[in-house]
Amino acid sequence: MNYPIYLDYNATTPCAPEVIEAMLPYFGTHFGNAASKSHPYGWMAENAVEEAREKVAHLIGAKSKEIIFTSGATESINLGIKGIFENYAGERQHYITCQTEHKAVLDTFAELEKRGAEVTYLPVNSKGEISLSDLETAIYPHTKMICLMWANNETGVIHPIPEIAQLCEKNCIIFFTDAVQAAGKIPVSVKSVHLMALSAHKLYGPKGVGALFVRHNHELPKPLAQIHGGGHEKGMRSGTLNVPAIVGFGKAAELRLGEMTQDARRLELLRNQLEKALLEIPGAVLNGSQENRLPHVTNIAFAGVEGEGLFRKVNLKVAVSSGSACTSISPKPSHVLQAMGLDPDLGRASIRFSLGRITTEKNIEDAIAWVKKVVEEVINV
Repeated sequence: MNYPIYLDYNATTPCAPEVIEAMLPYFGTHFGNAASKSHPYGWMAENAVEEAREKVAHLIGAKSKEIIFTSGATESINLGIKGIFENYAGERQHYITCQTEHKAVLDTFAELEKRGAEVTYLPVNSKGEISLSDLETAIYPHTKMICLMWANNETGVIHPIPEIAQLCEKNCIIFFTDAVQAAGKIPVSVKSVHLMALSAHKLYGPKGVGALFVRHNHELPKPLAQIHGGGHEKGMRSGTLNVPAIVGFGKAAELRLGEMTQDARRLELLRNQLEKALLEIPGAVLNGSQENRLPHVTNIAFAGVEGEGLFRKVNLKVAVSSGSACTSISPKPSHVLQAMGLDPDLGRASIRFSLGRITTEKNIEDAIAWVKKVVEEVINV
């Protein structure tokens, strides 16, 4: 197939060649079950899992025993949020999150509301930023958790994580952060964080594997298991471990730790080149903050253009998205851009460009030429 230029790395990333190479032996030669403790097949698998656990922990400054492997970030988020809710069963419970969180978070909190929880959804300004004073004001005596993403998947906007963590610590509240788009792209630390969701396929690892960081040796409770049967992963997540995927996750984490700083500088230059050229188009505006954001992401709205036609034509030669991959089939404007106060028509005519490890300057030059051509054609229709 003649694939278009890929600028949708926030949706997923290709497995790094080194990751694929590391995984392959665990599909065949080393096929053992990591829970089989009585023979070398199981020992080999278990050792590989524990080595990967160390690597994932190292990426975020955690201890290996604080990493719980899951099937992906959505499961990690459900385990973290619902598991805490169930731990506080019988008590009055209040949670704080934000209107621009990923649907995995918003839909999970919507479910908790059905079960009796109170949830505050913080607003954002036109740049997608929360107010720390609004956050502090929203805290009640029965607030159990503040759940805010490290970096937004659509705009790249980064929340003030150290200040949020400090606020949680001062009020003895659990801080849960969805770090899916940040980990492996920028430095991420679990300092003062209680729960953190991660996903391998966002950082050049395989799909179908993620992790939940759960702080140990803390007075605040840990989440209760949502999947039962066998007591795997310290009793928090039962089920036979996906050893090849976990090995791939570990290798990807190791690679990103070594290359993300240099890669971020390179991608920021390319992103700025793309952004500067596209913002020269009449009616083009940046969605989100220009300063406090991920280095590889830009989200641009094209005023006066019919969104569906623009999106369909751009994707003929440049693979991009209008928002989260989980909601890309929806004709509705992004809930993130709506929360930022963007007009619905402008929201539908917005494109997220996200660059990655194998993006080249030629890719960017070709993408600029194609998007400019498409916008001109769509406007003239």
